[in-house]
Order: sequence, then structure tokens, then C-alpha cells
Amino acid sequence: MTQPAADVPEWDTELDELERRRAWAKEHGGPGAIARQRAAGRGLARERIDQLADEGSFREIGSLTGVAEYDTANRVLRVVPANPIIGRAHIGGRPVALLADDFTLRGGSADSTIVEKWAFIERHALAYRTPLVRLVDAAGGSVKTIERHGATVIPGYEWPVAEQMTTIPVVGVALGPCAGFAAVKVAMSHFSVMVKGTSQVFAAGPAVVAAGLGDTVTKEQLGGSAVHARGSGVVDNEASTERDALDQARRFLSYLPSNVFELPPVAVNHDNPRRAEEALASVVPRNSRKPYPMRSIVASVVDAGSQLELGRSHGRSQITMLARVDGRTVGVTASDPMHYGGALTASSADKLTRFVDLCDTFHIPVVTFQDCPGMMIGRTAEAEGTIRKVLRARMAIAQSTVPWCTFFVRRAFGVGGALYGPLGRASVRYAWPSARWGSLPLEGGVEVAYRREIAEAVDPQALLHSLTRSYAELASPFRTGERFGIEEIVDPRQTRTVMCEWVADAYRLLPETLGQKAKGYRP
Repeated sequence: MTQPAADVPEWDTELDELERRRAWAKEHGGPGAIARQRAAGRGLARERIDQLADEGSFREIGSLTGVAEYDTANRVLRVVPANPIIGRAHIGGRPVALLADDFTLRGGSADSTIVEKWAFIERHALAYRTPLVRLVDAAGGSVKTIERHGATVIPGYEWPVAEQMTTIPVVGVALGPCAGFAAVKVAMSHFSVMVKGTSQVFAAGPAVVAAGLGDTVTKEQLGGSAVHARGSGVVDNEASTERDALDQARRFLSYLPSNVFELPPVAVNHDNPRRAEEALASVVPRNSRKPYPMRSIVASVVDAGSQLELGRSHGRSQITMLARVDGRTVGVTASDPMHYGGALTASSADKLTRFVDLCDTFHIPVVTFQDCPGMMIGRTAEAEGTIRKVLRARMAIAQSTVPWCTFFVRRAFGVGGALYGPLGRASVRYAWPSARWGSLPLEGGVEVAYRREIAEAVDPQALLHSLTRSYAELASPFRTGERFGIEEIVDPRQTRTVMCEWVADAYRLLPETLGQKAKGYRP
């Protein structure tokens, strides 16, 4: 039997064609489209993948997919690639699934693509239980699709979104104008980030808005980062550059397990678990109306430099961040007295709900630093339905199953003040000596309760001062401690040590919570 020569591949013609087709796939939309993309200050899809993934780890899937042109002899002349680029890669040494829109090919439009390709990677990520990162840069739908298909279709895609959101981490990175379904791909995620000035997110673009509503707006006015990352909260974070956005995506995934059937990763900790910051003893002012930097408290007690804040620029009276304590991932919620005195607003309650769902879905223990004077009051707060949003956050906390540790830093009053953690089960509560709590703050509360007596007094101010001082003595946390109304009062400088001890216990309990949560995740 004659064997082919070793140096002449039997399938050399097909192998040459394979290389040609792969080369076409890497040409994007051609020189003109590439130039326009760069002129807009935006990178190319494959460059973004290289920046996001571990070096050399990207393995493309469907690289040959596209629209081909053949000559009369049925020889391929060229293949215009489909605009989604999909594949598997590693981020931080762990496998992920990637989907990147190529705007240089028909604006990355979902209506102009081969749906089966992007739908495959969505299902693939779920099947293999790996995180999914979407690099979104795509126009919305077009009525020209009707002409191409010869019929209209009922909206909908083979997209296992509900199961995705309760099983694997999903990240949406907006890297250009994201309209219609592209906006959904950004927002339907556990973490989203957009680039200031070059990315926008909207249900329909300016032309559609002008035609439908007669409202003339720019892309930035309609859906820029000032609208969504600093206003509506549709997008979690704002990035200064594409590199910054991709770095934030990498950092976010570093805190999370690959799926809900695994524990969050544990990092090597180089920070002393018993580190005590002297400044913590005096950071809280005695004047309860005076604000102070809550983020400096958090930075002083978690592992040095380990924080990633989510949603800093919206719902600003509530801080939500991922951090590490003795190398272990924790979710941190904290009141921010710099904004509305730390009172819960409709937007901050929404942010809190979503963050609690994130932590509970992926088995991340939560630490709370509480200084909440209650819910925001007034006409605007009532019009925004604040009480319903706060109660929804309360339900999210009550339904959570992860271990919870609360530090009462200063105030905890009313319905808003009750959102410090779940009651019972694996939750612990500590107070600083500066803590105060009750149904409402003394400021104003005494005046309301003794309005008549104060009005009829010879010296109203003297009586008010006397009553306030008397109630302040009764409001001491030591009085509550005497009745075991608070489990322990700690020196603020011991907070990190207490947290490190707690988180070790919390992680021993986490294996009992692995798997999907019955209530699911609310984006």
C-alpha cells in the first residue's frame, strides 16, 4: 500500500482554504470600517478580547461563520464574517466564555447576524458552568430585516437568561452605542460597566426617539454614562477608558465563583488579620448630624486595597462593594452619611436589593456598617415610592441565606434602620460605642412627643435641652447591652480582628448553601 509523502499533506488544498477563511475573519469590516471605529475612539473587537483575556488563552468558536461569495466554478472568493466573535478563554487562570460584538460589520446589529452563533455561546457558558462576559458594541434592529426574511417575527430568542442569572456570573461591558437588544445584553447581567464619552445604552436610538416622540437628543443625552452610571443605575459602573472597563470586568470576576455550585475563590492575604487602626477610635463625630467618610472605615478593616465598589455614582446614600477579609470574598454594604445623612432613598434601596441578590446568589457573606437615620422623607421621596423600594430591599435581606455580620457604627432608626441584616440564623451583630438606635432619632423626636409641654414652658429651649439629655442617657448602647439587646459592643479598633474571626466561621457554613437559590436573581 502506497503511503503519501510525509512532506506533502494529503489535504493541503483544504488546509490552505482553512487559513484563507480564518484570515478573512480577522479582517473585521475592512479598512474603511476600521478607520471609522478608531476615529470614534473605540477599539476593535479582537483587540478588546486580547486585553481582557489571559495572554494567548482565547480559543475562537465559529471563526468560519459568515456570508460567502462563490464564483461560477463554486470556488469561494470571500467570506464576510458574522459580526459576533465568540469563544472560550481564561481570565485570572479560570475559564470563561466570551462574546464580542464587531461594530465594523453592519454595526454589530443582532438583526444582521447569524443568531445561532451568539446564542451558542450563551448556552455553552451555562452548560459548562463558566462565567460569561459580553463585550457589547452593537446597533439595534432594523425594519430591513422584514424584507430579508419576507415576514415579521414575534420578538424572542433562544436565550436561557433566567437560568443563566441564577447559575453563572454574567458581565456586560458597553463599549459603544448599545441600542435595543444590545442594551438588554448589557443590563441583563450581574455587573455592567460603560465607557464615559464613547458608549451609550438605550432602548432606542436618537433617530427612533425623534421619529416616535418628536424629541431631539444626542446619544450622550439619551443614554450616556451620566444618565445610566451616575443616574438611573441601569449600568453599575463608569470607566474612563476601554482598558479601565475591561480591568473592572476582570476584577469583578476575581471575587466570584465560576458558578453557584462552587465557593468564592480565596486569595493569598498579606494583611495582618489583627491590624488595628488607631483612627477608628475617633472617626465618628459626637454630633450625630455631622458626616464622616464611611469608605475610610471600610478601607481600614478589610484587606488593604481589596475593595471594588459597585454603583458608586448612583443611590449614593448606600455603599455597596466587594472586598476581601483575610483573603476571603465578602460583600460590604454601608450607609454613607455624606449623602442624605445616610438615609435610604428609592434609588439606594434598589441598589441594595440588587447587591444582596448578587451576594446571596453566589454565596458571598455580607458585612454591614450601619449609620442610617431612616428612610428619606418628603414629597420627592413619597412620589418615588420610597417605602415600597425599602420594603423590597428588606425582603431581599430576609430571603438571603448567606452568613451576615453587622456593625452598628452610629444610627439605626425606623424602617430604614432595620435594613442591617436578617434576623436569626447565621447572623451576628456588633456595636461601636457611638451606636444609637430606636424607632426615630432623638433630634426632632423629643420635640414632637413633647410639643405641648415645650410650648407652654417658661423656658422652652431649656426644657427641650433637659429632655433631650435625659433621653440621650437612656439611648446609650450600654443600656441595650445590659438587656442583651445587642450581642456585643466592641472597640472600633478591634473591628478587623472580629471580622477575620467571623469570616472564617462563615466560610465553614457556605458549603451548606451551594446551588441555585429558589427565589432567583432580580437584575
